[in-house]
Amino acid sequence: MARATRVFDHRVVRGDLTVQMVIWQLPAPTRDRPHGLKYRLWCGRAGRTVVRYDNERGKRDHRHYGEREEVYLFVSGAQLVANFLEDVARLTGWRVE
Repeated sequence: MARATRVFDHRVVRGDLTVQMVIWQLPAPTRDRPHGLKYRLWCGRAGRTVVRYDNERGKRDHRHYGEREEVYLFVSGAQLVANFLEDVARLTGWRVE
């Protein structure tokens, strides 16, 4: 069986804040990932989640604000990253380059 290919991996640390964005291209779309991407975009402070976007198997696209989880409407990979970075800026005051 073909494996997912990592297509984006970016990590930035600033003081006690960390942003890590990882996106994989799947060999084929799945029921849970019809866009064909698997991703984990995380921003944390001192190891605790501030905001996280992911689509773990069985849960589809969603995001976490601390302990709260909500559905995320996936449009494109570029929009995913843009929305995540907007949340990071709004919640931490840090505009990640």
